Amino acid sequence: MEGVRYASFTSFATTKSSSFSALSPSSIIILRQKPHKKALKSISHRNLVISASSASNSVVTLLDYGAGNVRSVRNAIRYLGFEIEDVRTPKDILNAERLIFPGVGAFASAMDVLTKTGMAEALCTYIKNDRPFLGICLGLQLLFESSEENGPVNGLGLIPSVVGRFNSSNGFRVPHIGWNALQVAKDSEILDDIGDHHVYFVHSYRAMPSDDNKEWVSSTCNYGDDFIASIRRGNAHAVQFHPEKSGDVGLSVLRRFLNPKSQGTKKPTQGKASKLAKRVIACLDVRTNDKGDLVVTKGDQYDVREHTKENEVRNLGKPVELAGQYYKDGADEVSFLNITGFRDFPLGDLPMLEVLRHTSENVFVPLTVGGGIRDFTDANGRHYSSLEVASEYFRSGADKISIGSDAVYAGEEYIKTKVKTGNSSLEQISRVYGNQAVVVSIDPRRVYLKSPNDVQFKTISVTKPGPSGEEYAWYQCTVNGGREGRPIGAYELAKAVEELGAGEILLNCIDCDGTNNFLVTQTLHPFKSRKRV
Repeated sequence: MEGVRYASFTSFATTKSSSFSALSPSSIIILRQKPHKKALKSISHRNLVISASSASNSVVTLLDYGAGNVRSVRNAIRYLGFEIEDVRTPKDILNAERLIFPGVGAFASAMDVLTKTGMAEALCTYIKNDRPFLGICLGLQLLFESSEENGPVNGLGLIPSVVGRFNSSNGFRVPHIGWNALQVAKDSEILDDIGDHHVYFVHSYRAMPSDDNKEWVSSTCNYGDDFIASIRRGNAHAVQFHPEKSGDVGLSVLRRFLNPKSQGTKKPTQGKASKLAKRVIACLDVRTNDKGDLVVTKGDQYDVREHTKENEVRNLGKPVELAGQYYKDGADEVSFLNITGFRDFPLGDLPMLEVLRHTSENVFVPLTVGGGIRDFTDANGRHYSSLEVASEYFRSGADKISIGSDAVYAGEEYIKTKVKTGNSSLEQISRVYGNQAVVVSIDPRRVYLKSPNDVQFKTISVTKPGPSGEEYAWYQCTVNGGREGRPIGAYELAKAVEELGAGEILLNCIDCDGTNNFLVTQTLHPFKSRKRV
């Protein structure tokens, strides 16, 4: 995942570096929590568990230079039965039996660290000597000659080509986020179990295939144009997608690299896939109940309490268990929304952080977390920025952060002033982690109108008249869990947060929540012209 502009890195002894040469917009399906064990059974089965074949062959060297969250890669490696040794010096790279480089961050920042620590030279030597190597995402891009990201910036120079940004002028949204299919060009070994299944991508930059690099290219993917999805030369492999977030298929890629002689206990069922897929997202509303336990609940127009004498919080189960069940049943992503997070200090929410840590140990699809992500000053007067709050969630296993109320306030201010201050939580987090890591959760409610001229916001013509015969409506944004309406429409907010750095929008409908009323399609109508997120 590229996009990080700032990070703190572990320092290493500096050694001079050298390089070697010559060597569709997707649809989203949101599933609100329904803990039925067979809810997604027809989509896939996830039963793949592979262990290392021997103790002497069970150690993997991981190059984690401190630029972002690689917890999911660590968890996937351990899940497959392997131990991890971290790179601390360039010598650790040269001595590695197998090396995985899950590149995270911006191209320039990564190359700066690799060069200053002497690891760039060590990496080139390791790959040139045909040692077992697997690069992931940015770990693929860095192998090329250069990148246009904040550049041009020189790369390791192993593969001819320049890494460039996706072209959004043809209507394709940037970043490329979601599950897409591969076109395997040659025998790659690690891709043998993929077949026609989708794998998970999240990136804004890509390398293009050409006559100069065709000997390296093992697969391509189409997103507007064909780009390089994976490379292989000898024992060197690298992939643009995230195997650690691609479910069983992704685990098979890691397994075949870590233990080439082994075979999976179960090959994925062959399907037919040729483009960016629809995503099935299990969205779990989480909060503490009256006993202080963190539970998954379900709202009825955001009312999560049972209509009983006790008036207790509706309890559908434990977050980690339900997330695991949805993953086994085939969910493509899991989202945790802490619906009371706006009340408290988010970094004091240790149970939610633990939920992320435990879920990421066994759920290998993208995890999103939201609720209370904002600047905060605790009881001792210590100020925490929203970036610090988000960083802790990322370190605990989140892949994306969902911002709600704070994004509404930021959108209002931006519409009013037309100035990007860079101080909002949305701008801070997207600047550091990239807009692909930022989701804005919009909670609109329908407000009926007699005339579309009654408000300055985008309106729709309703199919069912309002309580007084109104034929029009606008969608008013709310904050604090739907409790307070704000003077901004959902469409206007979506435009604003897109410009401020949002990569995705999670659109909730208060009026339809828990009602099985699919008038939510009317909520989506004003957004049809939005092409970029």
